Amino acid sequence: MSSSESPVLNRLLQIVAVFTCSVTLLAAPAHAAQRKKVEIQKTHTSSAVAKRSSVKTVRVARASKTKISAKSRAAMRPVVAIIPAKPSFGELAGLHGAPDALALKSSVALVIDQDTREVLFSKNDQAILPIASITKLMTGVVINEAHLPMDEEITITQDDVDTEKRSRSRLTVGSTLSRGELLHLALMSSENRAAHALGRTYPGGLPTFVALMNAKAKGLGMKDTRYVEPTGLSSDNQSSARDLATLVNAAYNEPTLRELTTSQGYQVEIGSRMMQFNNTNRLVKNPDWDIGLQKTGFINEAGQCLVLQAKVAGRKLIMVFLDSAGKLSRIADAERVRHWVEANHMMTARTAVKIAG
Repeated sequence: MSSSESPVLNRLLQIVAVFTCSVTLLAAPAHAAQRKKVEIQKTHTSSAVAKRSSVKTVRVARASKTKISAKSRAAMRPVVAIIPAKPSFGELAGLHGAPDALALKSSVALVIDQDTREVLFSKNDQAILPIASITKLMTGVVINEAHLPMDEEITITQDDVDTEKRSRSRLTVGSTLSRGELLHLALMSSENRAAHALGRTYPGGLPTFVALMNAKAKGLGMKDTRYVEPTGLSSDNQSSARDLATLVNAAYNEPTLRELTTSQGYQVEIGSRMMQFNNTNRLVKNPDWDIGLQKTGFINEAGQCLVLQAKVAGRKLIMVFLDSAGKLSRIADAERVRHWVEANHMMTARTAVKIAG
């Protein structure tokens, strides 16, 4: 190459170098932008995938939750705990184990002829036990003898609500009934608030009323009896079968008490509603029975209790059943006694006929 050509060649090489550098500089931002675009697309794709995965996860979780709920629904239902009943005083004393000729379920029983006072049947008749709502029979005796106005209106208050046993009542606080209506409900339906209101509103208040209950028991010769309140919800209200037979005899002499205790049903108007109350003793509706007076009772400490006066085989009998083991067993015990008395009466009648012949 000649010396004249060297400057031209050098110039040409410089131009090519500048052009190459320019192209490189221009391509770099485009490449960066493309790379950034690719990275953004990757990011968006990743986000979308993550979002879809998240949604899927949520859906799976929800589905799993639904599945778990369905499978465990039965296990999640409230479980009703079966709590053994509190043993009665009779059970604790071992009275249920005492045998008797009629295989009664009541741990205490007494059957006497009301006219002759002859004891036809007895079982642990001197045991002193809680008497539950049999208490209300004495409440009725005291109210009946006081000759207070039966049309006087009495309002149920919070004081009449049972805080000891938390028993239910259809007589809501604020309900207003007459004294006569309250007495009817206490004796027929064993209404606790009715009985308490009768004692609470007695002249002198509840302490005076309870004192009169005990004084009446003492006056009747009921030496085994003690009252602390007028409903029978307290297990401290206690008596014996012999004492209760005395009480039944005294109460039977009062026509009002005979009528109210054997009433099958009764309607009272409370506010704007008429409410139907029924007798707690199904025997009053039984045509096979001729009942002159009765009262039922129950708290755990007393068991199922029943006292009644009835005519059986031509005889006026007083029956007392305390601490019966089952809900219907006191009724079944009364039926056993009635059948037994009727069978003995028939046997006696046949014997008399044979002797006369």
